[in-house]
Amino acid sequence: MQPSQLFAGPSHAPQFSGLRRGSLLLKRHITAAAATVTVGALAFVVAAPAQATEYTSALKVRGIQYNAPGTDRNSCSSGNTHQEYLTIKNYSKTKTVNLKGYLVKDAAGNRFTFTANHYLQPNDYVKLRGGNGADSDAGNVVHRDNCNFMWNNDRDTIYLVKPTGYRADAHAYTKSGSDRDGNGYITYHS
Repeated sequence: MQPSQLFAGPSHAPQFSGLRRGSLLLKRHITAAAATVTVGALAFVVAAPAQATEYTSALKVRGIQYNAPGTDRNSCSSGNTHQEYLTIKNYSKTKTVNLKGYLVKDAAGNRFTFTANHYLQPNDYVKLRGGNGADSDAGNVVHRDNCNFMWNNDRDTIYLVKPTGYRADAHAYTKSGSDRDGNGYITYHS
C-alpha cells in the first residue's frame, strides 16, 4: 500500500504535502506501537498469578496451616478451627507495624479485619487463628472469633491488604502443588 492510499477518504479530506503525510504516518505507527506495548504490559500484569508478585510491605504471610489436623468440625466447643491459622510476620529490621485496619481474605471473599491495635515489633509475628479465644500481643495470637474454617483444604488464595487498600502480600496454594510434605502447612517467607 502506498502512503497516499492510507489517506484515501472523502474528497473534503485535507491534502498534505509529502513531508507532512510522512510525519503523520510515522506518528500513527509510533502511537500504535506504544498502544500495543501498553496493552501487552497490562495483560501481563492482570494475568500474573497472586504468588508471582513480590510486594514491598514489611508485613508478609510467613505461612499458613490451611488444613487443621484431624477431621474438620465447625464447632466452637468441640471443633478444630482453632488449629487453622495464618502466620503474619513483620520483616522490617527497624519499623514497628500496627495491624489495626489490615484485612486478611481468601479467594471466596471470606475476610477478617484487625479492628484492635496489635503491634508487631521488627521480626515479630502473629498467628491469626480460627475459633474464639483471648487475643494476646505477648502470646502472638489473634482469634477470628469465628468457628468456621476460612481456608480451603484443596486450594485457595491468601490476601493481606493494608488499611490503605493496597496489597501487602498475596499467595495462591494448592494441596497437591504447594504442600510438599502433606502436613497441611505451607511456608512462604522464612
